[in-house]
Formats: sequence, structure tokens, C-alpha cells
Amino acid sequence: MTRVLVPLAQGCEELEAVTIIDLLRRAGFDVVTAGLDTAPVKASRGTVLMPDTTLPAVAGETFDLVVLPGGLPGATNLDADAGLRAILSRQAEQDRWCAAICAAPLVLANLGLLDGRAATSFPGALDAAKHPGIRLSEDPVVVDGKLVTSRGPGTAMDFALTLIELLAGRQRRDEVESKLMRPR
Repeated sequence: MTRVLVPLAQGCEELEAVTIIDLLRRAGFDVVTAGLDTAPVKASRGTVLMPDTTLPAVAGETFDLVVLPGGLPGATNLDADAGLRAILSRQAEQDRWCAAICAAPLVLANLGLLDGRAATSFPGALDAAKHPGIRLSEDPVVVDGKLVTSRGPGTAMDFALTLIELLAGRQRRDEVESKLMRPR
């Protein structure tokens, strides 16, 4: 079974977090939500999220995908967490999937994981002057190697469906998407 880690930081964007978690679970993935500590996570619009566990409790586990919801100050809090940075570095070293949406691609950029790659983010989250090695795109979702980035809350569903397709195939994506009643 595909295992996915979704770290949740105080101030994350709830629409992104919940969409990612929901759709990946609909695809049959084992999705583990992990707070940076034991506190409930108060998202950027005041929604309170209850993570399954803490990041330190799962730091030594193997995941097929680590996906970061954005939002501010959520992405800043993710970027400041040394444990998460170590997990993401290990994912990249082991050629496993890493994904980030909205402001969270900044975490990948600050680790150097986006150097020489195409990526997207919420406008202004990735600065060409600070990260000149990134080929910035305005596409809703960008896949470059085992790194996936996306723009923001409005692209969260496309982002999550892309992750399903990448990890489980087009047929599984179509099965999940068909039940969402999305316009085509």
C-alpha cells in the first residue's frame, strides 16, 4: 500500500491540507497526518485539525510520498522544522516523491531540492532572485522528476489527483475523479 506523510503545521492552509488528505485516502493510500508537536493544528482560517500523530514519532518511517500543504505561516513553520527538513532530504536521497503546494515549495527550494528543476508556487512564494536555479512556471501543477509543486488552494484538487496518477496510475485517478462530479 502506498504510504503518504502529510505534515501539518500551525497556520497551514486547511483547504489544501484537507483536499490532499481526503483525495489520497479515497485512492486507498495510507495517509499519515503528523503535527510538528502534540498540539491540535489551528489552520490559517481558524479550522482546527487533529493530526494522527507527531512528526518526531514517524521520523524514522519510510513513506512513498511526503506532501506539504501551504499557507502562511504554515509553510514558514514547516521550513523551520529540522526534523521535517531531514525527512525531505532523505526522501530525495532515496529517490522518493516529495510534493508541495502554495507557499510550501519554498521548503523544497530552501533545501536545494528544486535547483535545476521546474516548479510552481503561490505567486511570490518562490523568488527568482533568491532561487535562481529554479525554472519558475505559472502552470497549476508542475512535475519534475520526483518533485511535484502546485499553485494554491484553487489547484489543490488537481494537485492531489496528479499525485494519485503518479503513484497509482491513470485508471485509479479516473476512478477517484469520476466520483467527485467535477466538470470536464
